[in-house]
Amino acid sequence: MKRQWKTGDLATLTGLTVRTLRYYDQIGLFSPSGQTESGHRLYSEADLSYLHQILSLKELGLSLEEIKSALGAGWISPLEIVQLQIGRIKEQIQMQQKRLELLGHASKLLQGKAPLTVEDFTSLLQAMKTGFEKPVLERQMSWERNLDQLGDFLAEKQSDET
Repeated sequence: MKRQWKTGDLATLTGLTVRTLRYYDQIGLFSPSGQTESGHRLYSEADLSYLHQILSLKELGLSLEEIKSALGAGWISPLEIVQLQIGRIKEQIQMQQKRLELLGHASKLLQGKAPLTVEDFTSLLQAMKTGFEKPVLERQMSWERNLDQLGDFLAEKQSDET
């Protein structure tokens, strides 16, 4: 038996708001595949998979209009979305490892009662600043990188079709 969710249930399951799901439906980005006899929206497992693609692309920094275009035209597959996410997570891991190394270096110096140099301080401050600005700075950088990757991908798709 296929599982189906009403809007409120899907909102709870995904962490989105009912308002967001209705907005996505209103703009034609994400619509339910069915409805009850009383008119309540019903979402299927396939709808849930499609919503995952939308949210993944949104997390990568694409606008809702860009997501609608990319998914609507079939320019990007679920596998490609997952691969973009893997790349992003690897970048985040590298940034966190760099922060950890800098903090470990500072800790060793401080434990040995050695003073931190100006370079140590600036490196630490930059690493901390990047961590605090992550939602804005990282999304902007990620958005630019992923738009470039998506642009390259779309160009390849178009040249393959011609």
